[in-house]
Amino acid sequence: MTTTAGAREDSKVAALRAAVKELMPRAKSDLAQLVSFKSVHDPRQFPAEECERAARWVADAFAAEGLTDVGLHRTPDGSNAVVARGTTPPGKPTVMLYCHYDVQPPLDDAAWHTPVWELTERDGRWYGRGAADCKGNIVMHLTALRALRKVYGDEFPVGLVLVSEGSEEQGTGGLEEFVPGNVELLRADTLLIGDCGNFAAGVPTLTQTLRGNVNVVVTVETLSGPLHSGMFGGPAPDALAAMIHLLGTLRDADGNTTVDGLTDDQVWAGHEYPIDQFRSDAGVLDGVDLLGSGKPADMLWARPALTVLGMDVPPVVGSSAAIQPKTRARLNLRIPPGLAPDAALKALTAHLTSHAPWHAKVTVETEATGSPFVGSIDGPARTAMVSAMQAAYGRAATTQGQGGSIPLCNVFAATYPEAEIMLLGVEEPKCLIHAPNESVDPAEIENMALAEALFLASYS
Repeated sequence: MTTTAGAREDSKVAALRAAVKELMPRAKSDLAQLVSFKSVHDPRQFPAEECERAARWVADAFAAEGLTDVGLHRTPDGSNAVVARGTTPPGKPTVMLYCHYDVQPPLDDAAWHTPVWELTERDGRWYGRGAADCKGNIVMHLTALRALRKVYGDEFPVGLVLVSEGSEEQGTGGLEEFVPGNVELLRADTLLIGDCGNFAAGVPTLTQTLRGNVNVVVTVETLSGPLHSGMFGGPAPDALAAMIHLLGTLRDADGNTTVDGLTDDQVWAGHEYPIDQFRSDAGVLDGVDLLGSGKPADMLWARPALTVLGMDVPPVVGSSAAIQPKTRARLNLRIPPGLAPDAALKALTAHLTSHAPWHAKVTVETEATGSPFVGSIDGPARTAMVSAMQAAYGRAATTQGQGGSIPLCNVFAATYPEAEIMLLGVEEPKCLIHAPNESVDPAEIENMALAEALFLASYS
């Protein structure tokens, strides 16, 4: 038997669901316009006017939905952050809706099956650069606000602040530097970071953790210059062989990362990542083993992971019969929550310098570090969001980690220590963000917009 309160709640869910569904054609047209902007924040690749046009479109779109005090704010790296606020009803909380309008470059145009800058529907998905990351999340926010206005009228049930970043993909830190000097402009009780997504399409997911990172460049030197391999090969110390030996100490036979002083047996407590699904998502070749002694979720989100990003070595074509005197490698160490980047950097540096074979000369240059992040695990906003996602998707919400880093989250956490911060969005593995043929499942925009609208209504 349905209670009166339950029936009233069901009717609100149904009304918002119908409103979002009705708005989906507009969501598609909005996304088509956004994708058409070549908003790569790098004037060496695309005109700066493309980012300006995208920023202005975002500002105008949210102003049209009732947000006021809309402006483009120049940040220290030259990008524009779009900021808009809505009136906060007395006694109600304020919610930040974060997204970014800049995108990754298309990489290999020839690898795209559809036009890069033209939203194209194919097999039920919408293709185009930024369709998911992160212009799909801009449309998610817009659709949620429009649905609320359709059902509840022009007054939003909570205060709102929209923040749309213009250089997130370039990692130049413009908004990170802007936040501490504009605390009141951006202040909110809850922050919805719309730059993540679900574990899989149709599986409502909050991203609970982000791994931090340590990037270094290690140089190995053994000789004053190259030597003929026939005349000197054997006793002459080979820098390239020394580097191969050194890098080999960073993983054991099972593929576990083995940096002296770093624990590598942590276990992920959230959503599991089935082996077959991971193999499919990652495109692992038949017969090739996965790395590590833990489950995929443990290896991805709970343990350190060392990747060799690049090496300076002679290419096969054009190489000569010479012993190499010097070589370099660029290393990326992803670190889980609970491990400070300074401690990880110290451990990695000590490992590299102490494991050099044949007393080869090793130097380690720090390139960059970033801290891990843990989102809100409880609180009224988290409770309301979990319920909203369950109502939108018709199944319980879960949690996942993410291997990537979003340094801005740590800046927000330090600036607004009392705020609840949640990471969500329309991205899921099939979106192929940052790669050619990026796409979004329109059902994810629809369901996540509904979840956000339900959250904003109930959180009030």
